Amino acid sequence: MVQLEEYVDLLPYNTFHIASTARYFVRVQCPNQLDALVHSPIFQTRPHFVLGGGSNILLANETYEGIVLKNEISGIEIVSQDEKHTVLRVGGGVAWTALVSYCLDHGLGGLENLSLIPGTVGAAPIQNIGAYGVELSDVLESLCAIDLTTGSRRQMSNAECRFGYRDSVFKHTSQDVFIASVIVRLDNPGNHRLNTTYGSIQSILEKRGVQTPTIQSVAEVVCLLRRSKLPDPELLGNAGSFFKNAVVDQLAYDALQAVHPAIPVFSRADGSKVIPAAWLIERCGWKGKRIGRVGVYDQHALVVANYGSMNGIDILQFASRIGQDVMDRFGIWLEFEVRIIISKTLHELAVGGKASQNEVCDP
Repeated sequence: MVQLEEYVDLLPYNTFHIASTARYFVRVQCPNQLDALVHSPIFQTRPHFVLGGGSNILLANETYEGIVLKNEISGIEIVSQDEKHTVLRVGGGVAWTALVSYCLDHGLGGLENLSLIPGTVGAAPIQNIGAYGVELSDVLESLCAIDLTTGSRRQMSNAECRFGYRDSVFKHTSQDVFIASVIVRLDNPGNHRLNTTYGSIQSILEKRGVQTPTIQSVAEVVCLLRRSKLPDPELLGNAGSFFKNAVVDQLAYDALQAVHPAIPVFSRADGSKVIPAAWLIERCGWKGKRIGRVGVYDQHALVVANYGSMNGIDILQFASRIGQDVMDRFGIWLEFEVRIIISKTLHELAVGGKASQNEVCDP
């Protein structure tokens, strides 16, 4: 039996601390709950979105007139084990930090570089979460996706998810899905493949006198680095990195480099170039800048922070101004990493133009 709660305050469910109300709210604790719900008249006639930890969304509607599906499917279980690997099935509603802690406690390697990332396991594949040289796609074997149009279930392989940099097939398909669980393959003790080359992980380990790193010591350094750069959402409303790094081809990079010789770049295996969005934003003078009760965090230019606004439109307009400045100066349009929940009408009134990839425009 599906219980529809009405007029639920979403303030506790988003890390931007934005005031918004859901007309209908469903706590999904079992995949079977969706069977009846997706065929119900109320579901078929109203917009909806899936809510995980609320750490990667911006609620721009004062009242969301649709249905919010809160993923609360729990459970971490061992599917199989051999000498080198342990395969886990993890419920989509499990907090990502809880999964990482489970792996560290059981000596399972592969997720230590993804420590302290907020959100839930079910939301992780949508943007292929990554940090410090590691991405979810490095360990994910498959996932169970429920089609919210038909209610059918599908086990999707890593290849079928078409993972890319902060990207997946779920951002480019019209299929409406709910990720019920994921299956990940982790390395057993004695088979850990540590990645300490990204950023300053290796240098901090050396300063700490760690000659033989472990998954635990790497996780500790990653947590240290994240806490030094990113504000605690419990204390300051934010959703982590608001913008994705810019990905351009060699020709575009050469043109930019000719005009801006100091522009930093990272090369990808496919030959494309990644330009840090933080650098672009800093050069436009936005780091540490505030307008009203919204601003860019002074320790990290990718973080748009809420300094007291209760209105998501304020944050969207602020971020759009940053994007326009970067476009005007560098000819690069920065994509939002944060998912925007907004109606088409309100979007036109707030910022105009076409919605970005991550903006959910409901009728």
